[in-house]
Amino acid sequence: MKSERQSREEIVRLGRMLHDRGFVAATDGNLSVRLDHESVLSTPTGVSKGMMSPEDLVVVDMSGRKMFGRRDVSSEIAMHLLIYRLRPEVHGIVHAHPTTATGYAAAGLPLNQALVSEVVIGLGCVPLAQYATPGTPELTKALEPLVPSYDAILMANHGVVTYADDLLRAYMKMETVEHFAQITLVTHMLGRQQLLTDDDVNKLMVARAKYQGVTSSTPRMPGCPVTTSGSAASATATAGDQGGSSDRFLVTRDELASIVEDAVRNTKRRW
Repeated sequence: MKSERQSREEIVRLGRMLHDRGFVAATDGNLSVRLDHESVLSTPTGVSKGMMSPEDLVVVDMSGRKMFGRRDVSSEIAMHLLIYRLRPEVHGIVHAHPTTATGYAAAGLPLNQALVSEVVIGLGCVPLAQYATPGTPELTKALEPLVPSYDAILMANHGVVTYADDLLRAYMKMETVEHFAQITLVTHMLGRQQLLTDDDVNKLMVARAKYQGVTSSTPRMPGCPVTTSGSAASATATAGDQGGSSDRFLVTRDELASIVEDAVRNTKRRW
């Protein structure tokens, strides 16, 4: 188990990575680590995740009361405490606003289709929690039914939260969610999606244990991910789904090429 000092350094390092990849802007987002059964180390409110120092972080108890730290506690700490309470094996949480995944959340669309085998293995699928005001009990109430069964959740009109047995894996899940959102968007642009079958997904769930770094123990939930055996309607709905338009939009080959080129160019700039 890492020391508190090591956890502080890791939060600062991963916060900077979130900022550099464009997953957060200004003072958005928050990260936390469970130190023990009684305390959590968290990013404070009002600080850029790309400009933090280890001394900026705060320690809170499991009710959200500040125990140590010179800065104020994040207004969204209750979301972290809910996850730690419902998932005792979780020791790291990341909340961010990656552009494509948050776009799906703002459109009222879950990332729940069985399109990529690695995503099925690593996450299963990513449901959509109903909209609730950030930093209020409404948000924890919206998340509570989903937290026990999923390792990543889209929050309608808000962002994404991911969690794992350590902070690095929670961060990696955030990267996976955004990468999958980009892939899903391209399939919509192409006007065609080739979903995996139920049998394919069941085999992938069994294969989870063979893949190093995959720590999720959450079971496959009914209808999530959506496969070729699922109904067309379920492709845009899952537990906690707000619903949303299933309208398809089309682009020309030249327009698609331009979109992909811009995405690649922007990714290179970040690195």
